[in-house]
Amino acid sequence: MPTAFDAPGHDPAAVTEFLKNTVPFTALEEETLKELAQRFFRVSFPGGTVVFRQDVDDVDHFYLIFSGRIKTYLTGLDGAVTLLDFREKGGYFGALAIIRSSKANFSVETLESTVCWAVDKEIFLDLLQNYPRFAQHYLKTFSEDLATTAFAQIRSIKSGDRPPDGFHLHSKNVGEVIGRPAEFLHASQTIQQAAQRMSELEIGSVLIHDPSGELVGIVTDKDLRKKVVATGLDCNVPVATVMSSPVRRIPYHTLWFDALLHMMKERVYHLAVERDDEIVGVVSVRDFMLQAGASPLYLFREIESQRTIQALYSLSEKIPRVVRSLVEEGARSGNITRIISVLNDQIVHRMLTMLDAEMGPAIQPYCWITFGSEGRKEQTFKTDQDNAIIYKTPPDDPESVKTARLYFRKFGNEAIRHLEACGYPLCPGKMMASNPRWRKPYRTWREYFDRWINTPEPEEVLRATIFFDFRPVYGEMEFGEDLRDHLTARARSEGIFLLHLAKDFLAGRSPLTLFKGFQVEKEGKYKNCLDLKKQGLTPFVNFARLMALRNGITETNTQERIELLAKGDLIPRGLYLETRDAYEFQMQLRLVHQLRLLEAGRSANNFVDPSELSDVEKQTLKESLSAIGRMQSYVKSEFGILT
Repeated sequence: MPTAFDAPGHDPAAVTEFLKNTVPFTALEEETLKELAQRFFRVSFPGGTVVFRQDVDDVDHFYLIFSGRIKTYLTGLDGAVTLLDFREKGGYFGALAIIRSSKANFSVETLESTVCWAVDKEIFLDLLQNYPRFAQHYLKTFSEDLATTAFAQIRSIKSGDRPPDGFHLHSKNVGEVIGRPAEFLHASQTIQQAAQRMSELEIGSVLIHDPSGELVGIVTDKDLRKKVVATGLDCNVPVATVMSSPVRRIPYHTLWFDALLHMMKERVYHLAVERDDEIVGVVSVRDFMLQAGASPLYLFREIESQRTIQALYSLSEKIPRVVRSLVEEGARSGNITRIISVLNDQIVHRMLTMLDAEMGPAIQPYCWITFGSEGRKEQTFKTDQDNAIIYKTPPDDPESVKTARLYFRKFGNEAIRHLEACGYPLCPGKMMASNPRWRKPYRTWREYFDRWINTPEPEEVLRATIFFDFRPVYGEMEFGEDLRDHLTARARSEGIFLLHLAKDFLAGRSPLTLFKGFQVEKEGKYKNCLDLKKQGLTPFVNFARLMALRNGITETNTQERIELLAKGDLIPRGLYLETRDAYEFQMQLRLVHQLRLLEAGRSANNFVDPSELSDVEKQTLKESLSAIGRMQSYVKSEFGILT
């Protein structure tokens, strides 16, 4: 390495002053700092120096950056480089490898001439041993560095063809790609004037404002085709006649991923970009396509454009490729599962819309609900169907009751048949809308939940863990929302029911042995494998559900439940951070594991062989699984359970 090492003890006063202002050295007494300063030495690196090479170089010193700037990165098996971090004055490197007694875990390269204060690794380890507050800081950052490295490693998918380099949804914001300022027209100007302006500027939309300058609408080329040309509307009428309103807005610094998700969820194709309360541009679906190439939004629109139910059957097969792109762009599991849920919801929404048209008006207004992982928006790849129908309670006469029952029997059976043809497997437990028990009037559903809460027997607790994560997807959404509010209020008021849920949660055990090894399958098809869903993720799901119900939180997604618990100071901050990170890592590992299986032509499953993981992945998985015990200790304390 091209470096210049200065003599030990170089300017100890300067080192002492620097350490005084650098966390966590600020926790040390001044005399300790003065003594420590004698042990540091100055190291200079020219710009462009590769200080450490991943998996090659030994790390014998701990470095604090005094001036300059470095970057850290990983190089995959295929040569692809993944940026991890930038660090500057006050930052450090070398700690992770020293703590783990390993080669450099990632590469470190200077971006400009950089000066560091360095100390032998033995002295750094001695500080960790003798100063708890100092150790706490670096052990925490050790976990963060380890997790960052592990996320980057599992992002590297080793099978299948890599798609072309894509637009990074998670590193660019919409403001960076606005091509031109927003174009405005007054609401009183004519349709013809709007068309002329759009043609002259070769743009696909103009914004409309009223006399006060307030943004009131948008006119797009689609509006001109469908509302003017197709209907023969007079082009001299005010443009406000055909504008769409209101206009959705997003902040200038919104990430492209969040803009994409907003477009998909709101079913809009233009967003006004706002900066300092001023509209500075418009981004559209077309802009997104040009930047991102094949994208979730492209598949979303493809689903939306289908005109027959049969045409939907093959579209779910395209979801894995979308997920691969998101993984390689650096998307975390929470964002990926949200995209999968939106795409799956779109298939369900489009199928039910066409089934409604095919069967004619429903006998009673209804709501289609999903539960389990679908209800939590945590689907990975084609999990079993978990769905049901809530319909308006019919008039209390035999004929009305029978007519509604027969209609929804046919509707439920047809819907499940089509979803199976779309590639969504049938639920082995028959918890689907084709089962007469799970297509009932609203009144019956309230009775179901009341009974499950009032009779907390083991079977009813099991029902609760499945059905209490439901969410409405299609139809009269208020049926599902009202039922959610009802069960949340009831569950929160029933201490015995919550106690049974807590005991059920405590019955599970962390899949780690006494000596921190993995408890794996001993025989059978998945011998030596860990069931990541049952043994790893389910305890986090159960913990988040229990604490959400206890505190009246109606959200169903596990990560969002944990976030809301933390925001309300309903769980300790440290437990929140540990739980959030542990759950997210396991979900990421599960997603990439399943994606690799699918690309190899195999069925997706949840069984991971720890021997196939890298050292960093194994270490991070162990840390994430150890969080289960700490969640259980917290629940024992909160519910006063003695075991």
